[in-house]
Amino acid sequence: MKKNNDYSKTNSNVDDLISPVNNSDVSRDNMSHKDYEERDIIESVNAADGSYNEILGGDGKIVQEKPQKRHRKELDPDDDEFEKGRDITRGTPADEYIIRMRDVRISFKMGPLERVIINHLNLDIKRGEILGLVGESGSGKTTIGRAIMRINYVSGGEIVYNNVRISGKIPKKRERRLKTKIQMIFQDPADSLNDRSNVDYIVSEGLRAFHLYKDEQDRINKVTEMMQIVGLRPEYLSRYPHEFSGGQRQRIGIARCMVMNPEFVVADEPISALDVSIRAQVLNLIKDFQKKSNLTVLFIAHDLSVVKYISDRIAVIYAGHLVELAPALRLFEAPLHPYTKSLLTAVPIPDPKIERHKKIITYNPGIHHYVLSDAPEFREIEPDHFVRCNTPEFEAYKEELARLGGKE
Repeated sequence: MKKNNDYSKTNSNVDDLISPVNNSDVSRDNMSHKDYEERDIIESVNAADGSYNEILGGDGKIVQEKPQKRHRKELDPDDDEFEKGRDITRGTPADEYIIRMRDVRISFKMGPLERVIINHLNLDIKRGEILGLVGESGSGKTTIGRAIMRINYVSGGEIVYNNVRISGKIPKKRERRLKTKIQMIFQDPADSLNDRSNVDYIVSEGLRAFHLYKDEQDRINKVTEMMQIVGLRPEYLSRYPHEFSGGQRQRIGIARCMVMNPEFVVADEPISALDVSIRAQVLNLIKDFQKKSNLTVLFIAHDLSVVKYISDRIAVIYAGHLVELAPALRLFEAPLHPYTKSLLTAVPIPDPKIERHKKIITYNPGIHHYVLSDAPEFREIEPDHFVRCNTPEFEAYKEELARLGGKE
């Protein structure tokens, strides 16, 4: 068998390298050390070229054939369960809400023990709004966001998106579709981005997973356009996350989220790890997406002053319970729950003279004296203003509102 041993030439043709083994009658069992050596060289060239794939034929001979490309199954736009669910209430007052949480309970088990983080949560999120969710660390803010994303298991109640239940056990088809509708912006961009992948792969990962593009050029166009929208240059696509600043990495995370064109986004403290000078840019970016695409955002944060700027409504949570919910400006004008007042006094005031004489309110849960016969409920005390209270507190809050001036 004539062999071509000159494999060191850089201009060797792939077919020339394949032919000595393909045209031979040497089976894998009878291959000599030299035959194996030739085969290894052929495989290395094929791996670089990507045009051939080695398989073993039925007669024991090595056969070369084209690999089969795997395409992920595309989502059928005519079979959108969530759009059909919305069509039921489209044009009615019920269509105002995109997310409804009914008596939601979230707990974590550690052996025989169970720790309840969220209990009896009822919350409606309006379509196209930015709802700010504030509270101290450990109060359950991120847990709620992760439950909507189906990262945390809901042990009680239900979460409904566009009149379709998304909590608990749901069909795989519905779960796959949901991932294109709801996205998340994570708190720490350094941890949420894969350092081993370039920006092009990171941003287009969702597009590839659900095949949300016509061809390769369409994918590149979508990714490039999104990079420009978030204020990054298209040439950054070949770079890696460690080459960017914190603000730039968060923009990459936002691009990865928004390139999917979601309807609902969970923004989990997206600016807490950024410098003050960069925070306003990221907030304005999220606000722009809301205005342009009618995006709905659950904005989780600690800083009430930031939440006031970006949110349409603000929900205050303490120890797994919502204690107050109101329009952003109204919450600052007439805070009612003692915990809300304590959070507001923690917001720094730019004037040092006023800040120096500001009275800090410390919240003590023991002041409520709740009993089983008159348990606290989430009650509407004025239009679109809700407070967690029992009957005596409800009357006291109404008197306090009268002194502050009712809502016009």
